[in-house]
Amino acid sequence: MYIEKIKSPADIKVLDTDQLNELASEIRTGLINRLSKRGGHVGPNLGFVEATIALHYVFDSPKDKFVFDVSHQSYTHKMLTGRSAAYFEDEHFGDISGYTNPEESEHDFFNVGHTSTSVSLASGLAKGRDLKGESGNVIAIIGDGSLSGGEALEGIDFASELESNFIILVNDNGMSIAENYGGLYKNLKALRDSDGKCECNLFKAMGLDYTYVADGNNIAELIDTFKKVKDIDHPIVVHINTLKGKGYKPAETYKEDWHWHMPFDPATGNTTVSFDGEDYGDMTCDYLMKKMKADRSVVTIVAAVPTNIGFTEDKRKKAGKQFVDVGIAEEHAVAMASGIAKAGGKPVFATHSSFLQRTYDQISQDLCINSNPATLLVNTASVYGMNDITHLGIYDIPMISNIPNLVYLAPTNCEEYFAMLDWSIEQDKYPVAVRIPCNGVVHTDKPVDTDYSDINKYKITQQGRNTAIIALGDFYQIGEELAKLIEEKTGTAPTIVNPRYITGIDSELLEQLKAEHSVVVTLEDGILDGGFGEKIARFYGSSDVKVYNYGLKKKFIDRYSVEEVLKENHLTPEQIYNDIF
Repeated sequence: MYIEKIKSPADIKVLDTDQLNELASEIRTGLINRLSKRGGHVGPNLGFVEATIALHYVFDSPKDKFVFDVSHQSYTHKMLTGRSAAYFEDEHFGDISGYTNPEESEHDFFNVGHTSTSVSLASGLAKGRDLKGESGNVIAIIGDGSLSGGEALEGIDFASELESNFIILVNDNGMSIAENYGGLYKNLKALRDSDGKCECNLFKAMGLDYTYVADGNNIAELIDTFKKVKDIDHPIVVHINTLKGKGYKPAETYKEDWHWHMPFDPATGNTTVSFDGEDYGDMTCDYLMKKMKADRSVVTIVAAVPTNIGFTEDKRKKAGKQFVDVGIAEEHAVAMASGIAKAGGKPVFATHSSFLQRTYDQISQDLCINSNPATLLVNTASVYGMNDITHLGIYDIPMISNIPNLVYLAPTNCEEYFAMLDWSIEQDKYPVAVRIPCNGVVHTDKPVDTDYSDINKYKITQQGRNTAIIALGDFYQIGEELAKLIEEKTGTAPTIVNPRYITGIDSELLEQLKAEHSVVVTLEDGILDGGFGEKIARFYGSSDVKVYNYGLKKKFIDRYSVEEVLKENHLTPEQIYNDIF
């Protein structure tokens, strides 16, 4: 195998075209080996094999710098830069992350997992190179789906100002995670259909040079094109048309399903990991479908991640105009939701917590200052959510719970979640965010409130004394376990409080607790600094009540075990009990 001899990019430069094509086949074997056993980004990586080989054949990494957008198409790059064992040898799977990572290799320049950033990051590398009087090529690699992100367009708009070497490689496979939305994709299609020759050209309009490669999976053509643009003295876009999922029939046929995939049987494509039981994504979709059918003013909005709340292709088609995918444009989604609410509609925007980070200004300025009653569904906002360093969802509480006028709700079970969601959609006074539970679908047979208009009123779910446990959202169940342990060991049942509201404190209830409680424990599924528990501690600061805040340390964690993180942060009932007694 050729891949066994590739220890650095220099090793592929001695291969001829036939050998490079054979290398591409071997690389796909390695991709399928790892992806079928560990899961990951299937379609993006399979489609970008030839382009990566050609890049490393022509350019000289790391002097020539590649910046991958999202970097979920960087697996071949990793193989060609000394990390192929992580794809062919199961025992080395854990050696690498799913994204570019400077700690792994000198050929990686940024730890990147969010989209639409590569042009901006690479333009900074180019500007830094020019300021220092250095040489070398800088190549920003970006997929067509990522072009819908505002930062990508900002970077492309700026790129011509560099007036020096800067190459933007647009990998166009006609797909984002799902189908693309927006006017620029009509132009990309026109460019593909005209072999790059149509008069209307987004990139030229931005002041950039432009060249097109119709077969972006043809190594020889790619090498020829890259040689022509190497060491160019001005910014240029190289637009290539690739096949997402190339080389694996299920991924070529069902592109959306195979953008990212759980472990699977390579022979059949069938998933080898099964999930039994209920799922908040599917349940949320079913709820919203019924809501939209009954009320034409209800609209569901997503930003290129429709299945984060279960909207598969068939559900999207059925929802019609009441379903909106804005592409990778979360900022636009929030502002648009504010506008819909102002016009009398009932918008629901759902995305992952780590993606919501891009919308702070819009939530504050466009939504909350105007107090428009839109609903934000915050998904995977939890230590139980995604565990890659670039997709952590644990920073939402400090980020948005302190924005005035916003009501941020944390349900503790399935029934409470849907009651909160329904109230939010139907009320007309507040912008509301709701955390989608992430610790499994927990049901209750106890009645839940359906009206949350009495803002910041907590709920006592168990009356006790001496110790009060205020357990927020996903950590409510830890609070229940802690309460049982305390009663078993002390003979006295503690009080359990479901705060429900992240955005404020119930001064009246907290004051009442002083009478029979000397200890208050807060539990929150997020970082402590600037979080929920600190509000409670501040309230009791001048009193004799001792407050223990439990949550997560403010740090970036990567590919973690939930159990280990909980123990590290003293979040097991046994550890908490030992701390307070």
